[in-house]
Amino acid sequence: MQSPNQVDAQITRLIREEWGRLLAVLTGFGGDLSLAEDCLHDAVVAALQTWPETGLPSAPDAWLITTARRKAIDRLRRVQTNASKAEALAFWQWQNAPEAEELQTLPDRRLELIFTCCHPALDEKSRVALTLRAVGGLTTSEIAAAFLDKQEAMAARLTRAKKKIASAGIRFRLPDAEDLPGRIDGVLQVIYLIFNEGHRGSSEQLTRTDLAEEAIRLVRILSSCLPDHLETKGLLALMLLTDARRLARKGSSGAFIPLEEQKRSRWDRGKIRKGKRLVEMVLKAGPPGAYALQAAISALHAEAPDFARTDWTQIVALYDLLWKLQPNPVVLLNCAVAQSYATDPSTALEQLEATGAGQHLQAYQPYHACRADLLARQGRWKEATVAYDRAIVLTEAPEEVAFLQARREAAANSGQPSS
Repeated sequence: MQSPNQVDAQITRLIREEWGRLLAVLTGFGGDLSLAEDCLHDAVVAALQTWPETGLPSAPDAWLITTARRKAIDRLRRVQTNASKAEALAFWQWQNAPEAEELQTLPDRRLELIFTCCHPALDEKSRVALTLRAVGGLTTSEIAAAFLDKQEAMAARLTRAKKKIASAGIRFRLPDAEDLPGRIDGVLQVIYLIFNEGHRGSSEQLTRTDLAEEAIRLVRILSSCLPDHLETKGLLALMLLTDARRLARKGSSGAFIPLEEQKRSRWDRGKIRKGKRLVEMVLKAGPPGAYALQAAISALHAEAPDFARTDWTQIVALYDLLWKLQPNPVVLLNCAVAQSYATDPSTALEQLEATGAGQHLQAYQPYHACRADLLARQGRWKEATVAYDRAIVLTEAPEEVAFLQARREAAANSGQPSS
């Protein structure tokens, strides 16, 4: 028999990895996202109380679904009235839902779940937050950290979003074929934000592999459902090429390693090949979208034999094209980084500051880290130290904090007069 601590760890792992799939199955039973989530939460509480004494069941995920289903039936039985046909129908649906002794026999309905969470009736922030909660399994506190919100405010937002789904009569299903193209852009944006949450992490972890892989899986499903949608393939290429460098981002001690210092032998060449094939396919098929352009930039990084021989001039040209599609300060920032290697850091910093991008990015950590690097490469040590200080304040991942502190210390020491 496993110890209580081992059981707790198993439950935590199960919830992290399977929350979206379990919730999608339960929502599919009755179409009520809020009820499904409440009952799944109750089932998890029951597991925490029961499993340390009885041990893990042979099929923990099926146990959770069966328990949640029974709790839903109990709730509906308590609130059911003769006057409500909707309550009677919901009660019937939950009663006649399939048993879950073998979860593998139940359909995976996460795609329906993500389209429900990304419905245009919800505002953009609620769509992202609800998808991170329902599909990604993030806690409310983690989502609040990602948005720099208070936990109570985020909890209220999630509650309002679920009530909106119920009151607006949003059905738990895929959109009709004629509505699908108009809905896909919002879904892609949410999936990419989930990937970024997994790749960088708003929590103390530098990466959340489960979320990154879940985002890749979701966009693969979308790509198979929409074989002619080029931006879906572009996003898949971008995520594969980005995720290919994941293992090289951390050293043996867990320290963050920037792109220029990464061992390219640790890059996943299989993902790079798949990503590059998708980029070539999309670029040949028609004018590239924003995701495809970013994927093309990542492909240039991936095919360079080392950092110094990266085709920075081509990368700057791609960022110029991306700016025409997405004229925002973040694109300018990334273009400045590339420009600093295509020409020199002084020119890049002058161009960046001339755009006024800094007015919009004062709370954006990469902006200050970029400025610090450009200033340090010019030997402007005092200004670089100030910029590093600001970047450190805005950084949460301990590995990145340590990396920036080391860079700051090097800049400060370089600025000291020689004895």
